[in-house]
Amino acid sequence: MILFENVSKEYEKGKPVVSNINLEIKDGEFFVFIGPSGSGKTTTLKMINRLISLTSGFIRIDGKPISDYNLQELRWNIGYVLQQIALFPNMTVEENITIVPEMKKWSKDDMKNRVTELLESVGLEPEAYRNRKTSELSGGEQQRIGVIRALAANPDIILMDEPFSALDPISKRNLQKDVAKLQKKLNKTIVFVTHDMQEALALGDRICLMNNGKIEQIGTPDEIQKHPKNDFVRNFLQMGISELKETPTIQQLIETGQLELSEIEDSESYLTSEDTIDALVVVLAKEEFVVIKESNGQKIGKITKQQLLNYLAHEIQREQESVVV
Repeated sequence: MILFENVSKEYEKGKPVVSNINLEIKDGEFFVFIGPSGSGKTTTLKMINRLISLTSGFIRIDGKPISDYNLQELRWNIGYVLQQIALFPNMTVEENITIVPEMKKWSKDDMKNRVTELLESVGLEPEAYRNRKTSELSGGEQQRIGVIRALAANPDIILMDEPFSALDPISKRNLQKDVAKLQKKLNKTIVFVTHDMQEALALGDRICLMNNGKIEQIGTPDEIQKHPKNDFVRNFLQMGISELKETPTIQQLIETGQLELSEIEDSESYLTSEDTIDALVVVLAKEEFVVIKESNGQKIGKITKQQLLNYLAHEIQREQESVVV
């Protein structure tokens, strides 16, 4: 259990970036911090493993103040995954994963078996990946390695600071599924920071919505959606959902699982992931499929006419049901 008791952080006296935080994160819980930029969510996360020091108050892990733990031992028991992956490019996948187990003097056999187990858990073939340099991997593969490296020494707590925000839509959605599955299988306590309300609602057992360094509301996804505590929570929630209701982009529909990309084929018809559903309808009125590119020109998959028709049929049905209700 992680307990915050009257926790505040100031970089300048009299100007708190986190103010009087009180909350409890339960063992085995997937707990999500969300809020606008500057709300204090990342600062709050980083205080747990003492990357940022508290100005006042206490954070306790299993009843013991984090200041009483040996810093190295504290961090060995807290995995950390961040947006900038921070893998060592000159080292192999296996060497990256086993950094902490090696420091803890695990045997070579135990480390090798752990690498095999973890690579399999995120759908990467162990013998094809363990000896590859991480610089040779795609962004999604690198972030998978970042996630399982945090799990390598079997820590009780995993901190994740916007780990998927730089990924393409397919990699992002697949990793969200992988992490949710791993958390349930391994029963780890995950503390997760995101600015994406859809991601928070999809992953969190409970969500803590922050603003200006203070907690606005803590609750399950269902509680926050059905019973927003105040106007700020209501507006923040509506903003996150409205992005999907007002001419959604292809990327938004992929991220929420309403459209899935198929295997890439050669085609003269292209759209970017930032194009809207309207553009997709126009192109697929004439073509059987269209290839989707990222803004940097990288092809990430295709969407077929049948996939679009399935999506549109689902939306029509949903609208009809909402009218009946």
